[in-house]
Amino acid sequence: MTAPQRILIVDDTPANIHILKEVLKDEFAISAATNGKDALKLASSDPRPDIILLDIVMSGMDGYEVCKQLKRNRNTAAIPILFVTTLSDSEDEARGLELGAVDYITKPFSPPTIKARVRNHLKLKEYQDNLEHLVEERTREIALTQSVTIFSMACLAEMRDNELVGHIKRTQLYVRLLAEQLEHHVDYRDYFRQVPVDLLCASIPLHDIGKIGIPDQILLKPGRLNDDEFAIMKLHTVYGRDTLERAEGMLNSSNSFLRVAREIAHTHHEWWDGSGYPQGLAGTDIPVAGRLMAVADVYDALISKRIYKEPISHQESLEIVANKSGTQFDPQIIEAFVRIEKDIRSAAIMHADFEEERQCLLNNIMCGTDCRGAS
Repeated sequence: MTAPQRILIVDDTPANIHILKEVLKDEFAISAATNGKDALKLASSDPRPDIILLDIVMSGMDGYEVCKQLKRNRNTAAIPILFVTTLSDSEDEARGLELGAVDYITKPFSPPTIKARVRNHLKLKEYQDNLEHLVEERTREIALTQSVTIFSMACLAEMRDNELVGHIKRTQLYVRLLAEQLEHHVDYRDYFRQVPVDLLCASIPLHDIGKIGIPDQILLKPGRLNDDEFAIMKLHTVYGRDTLERAEGMLNSSNSFLRVAREIAHTHHEWWDGSGYPQGLAGTDIPVAGRLMAVADVYDALISKRIYKEPISHQESLEIVANKSGTQFDPQIIEAFVRIEKDIRSAAIMHADFEEERQCLLNNIMCGTDCRGAS
């Protein structure tokens, strides 16, 4: 059996409360308060009322102030409020509605009118709640579809490069940890106001999508690349930018997560001193997303097992990354990286692709020295 809907009656005259209880008790569960303070407490307590009948003219805190405080509290803001009062001036009614009340009933009232108004507003609230639920479900569905699409596209690129999906998860975690350190920093907070951390992290898996365009004999070569081969390999940043730019154009939105993904794909091999590729950007001309990904990508390449290299210990990888502060990497990002290096190491251990990598990280031993993957 469905529990009855709950009504909170607020009036400093007990006789008025008694009348409303008699009218509504057969259909609804009733609670009552004779002052504003008790009303606010009851409205915030579980189970919360589904609707509030509120008198305006009360001693102490009047109904207008009660309404204001209810609407300021996110836990009670959505509860419909019906003013039930002797005030009948149109200005009084307008003020109540401006404060967020949904209806205004003047005394003396008829029981059928009260019942009808309460039922109608409860039905409307139920409809609004259902609509909000549907919107939330649809939003979650869209977000899930987006995440699955990103993940699938990223997996294609990673598998072609003999890298496993752990790389995607690990670099996402590294960037999230770094971003959370920097999002309130004076030099980065404006960026993170425009690009929330969740949006940034959702874009990370597409950083190497351009590798799909690199020939197998270069992408899968077990040894070091010669100069000509490396020149072709570097084009993956341009291919990634062009692919994501076309996809972004189809969405027709400058605020798309694909804009951030495009920046990452294009700039995560730029160096702080300007000696990186493909554009030779330097310093703060490199987008923040690209600077963060650069650090995450190199660290992960160092600690990972590849066809051409063994994993390197966390400590040695940390030293290599830290020593490139001011040359390859943004010094402030490196400061943050060193500050949270234990969390970075934990994320790497948790999502290691191979037991050999995990043991290397756990024991913090040097397992290899060839770090071609970090170039």
